[in-house]
Amino acid sequence: MILAFALFKYFPFGGLQRDFLRIALECQKRGCEIRVYTTSWQGDYPEGFNVKTLPVRGSSNHKRMLDFQEQIQKDIADDPVDLLTGFNKMAGLDVYYAADTCFKEKAFTSRGWWYPLTSRFKQYSAFESAVFSSDSKTLSLLISPLQKPVFQKHYQTPDERIILLPPGISKDRCRSKNHNEIRRKFRHEFGLKNDEKLILLVGSGFKTKGLDRAIKALASLPEPLKSQTQLFVVGQDKQKPFIRLAKQLNTEQQVKFLSGRDDIPRFLLGADLLIHPAYNENTGTVLLEALVSGLPVLTTDVCGYAHYIKDADAGYVVQSPFRQERLNDLTCRMLSSNKKETWQKNAVKYSRSEDLYSMPQKAAEIIMQQALRKA
Repeated sequence: MILAFALFKYFPFGGLQRDFLRIALECQKRGCEIRVYTTSWQGDYPEGFNVKTLPVRGSSNHKRMLDFQEQIQKDIADDPVDLLTGFNKMAGLDVYYAADTCFKEKAFTSRGWWYPLTSRFKQYSAFESAVFSSDSKTLSLLISPLQKPVFQKHYQTPDERIILLPPGISKDRCRSKNHNEIRRKFRHEFGLKNDEKLILLVGSGFKTKGLDRAIKALASLPEPLKSQTQLFVVGQDKQKPFIRLAKQLNTEQQVKFLSGRDDIPRFLLGADLLIHPAYNENTGTVLLEALVSGLPVLTTDVCGYAHYIKDADAGYVVQSPFRQERLNDLTCRMLSSNKKETWQKNAVKYSRSEDLYSMPQKAAEIIMQQALRKA
């Protein structure tokens, strides 16, 4: 069985990219040949993967995406596969992994009246309609329960074409037996004293993740807590606008930027608080990574996985409409609170009783079942 996967760009530290790789590896483990279509690939190639890097053309992202779609369709027509699974919306998919929120919903709620008149809106709407319209045949795998009614509102997608997957947190994020030793070594490596607090923000796409909100929350802390707190930012994105903001708020010495890394579990054990005040987030995988490691979380309710933090009583969720003053207050309260051990225990207990891990296996099962049905 030859299974094809399509994603516009691959880099090792993106959430969508990590999900793709784990699902594809799970399918390979079950005996399938893996073909990958992408426009760029950063990092090592998995053994046995046939990665086809397509040189797309176009003056804008949506035009390059259209060229990407057309090249995939042409290649598969010349060299057929049993099933095509996409991680970006496009026509011709058998299965779509819904890592993104509904494009139309965002366009109508956060853009001006003129936006639906643009070629960008028309093209991305066409991509989304090709996946979710009532007459499409694409099966969608959703990872956020919040998004199902949103897609159905815009496209009337039948229930049988939408499957909700459980989370898929990697077991290496779970709190290890020697977590205290790892924390001690981590904090020594980064020069963090016992009385210093470390706030952690993880994720590529700093604007969407709410890094500006996090920097403002740091700047709002009262003394001496403010001078004893650092913010580590781990991810890939443009840093300059946020460095400029930190300087304006006199916190540039307390904000440290680190590029995407593969040792996130150490950071989760070494920090005192994960802050994730996202503007828009389909799931927020890092929320669950923090949860299973026992790190208290402060996030916003727009994140698809925010309800797990509330269910586990492992931190606080800022309700919409967002208010910066509320985030500031909760940041101060969580860093000063004596509930840290309670949140940690609640998180670890919850992580041992709930299925937060099986997404790659469930997705691989569904993809292979669809390939058999198609055959």
